[in-house]
Amino acid sequence: MYLQIIEQIKRRISIGDWPAGHKLPSIREFAVSLRVSVITVKRAYQELESEGVITTQHGKGSFVSIDSQLDEQLREKDMNQHLVEAIKIAESLGLSEKEIKLRIEQLYRQSSKPKTTNQS
Repeated sequence: MYLQIIEQIKRRISIGDWPAGHKLPSIREFAVSLRVSVITVKRAYQELESEGVITTQHGKGSFVSIDSQLDEQLREKDMNQHLVEAIKIAESLGLSEKEIKLRIEQLYRQSSKPKTTNQS
């Protein structure tokens, strides 16, 4: 369970919900909100601190580390996980490698086109 908490926190950091310097909920508050034991949340926080994802200041709480490289690594990992899942789904639907690449290129071109607005 603590691994799921770690992933949840990393995801919130990677998508920008919890930016660098953000104060995390106290261990007790987080445990209550997740309906898990305090020990489980404490273990997750300790692991995140050992990875450098968060820092803990005695009497003040735990905070997202101020490390832009870490944020970038988390975003890249999250993006890669989504792409791998998309590829698995495409393969399960019978698309070839060439078709998958073509679809990704088409989606990229569509999403990177400047948005036009109608001005009256």
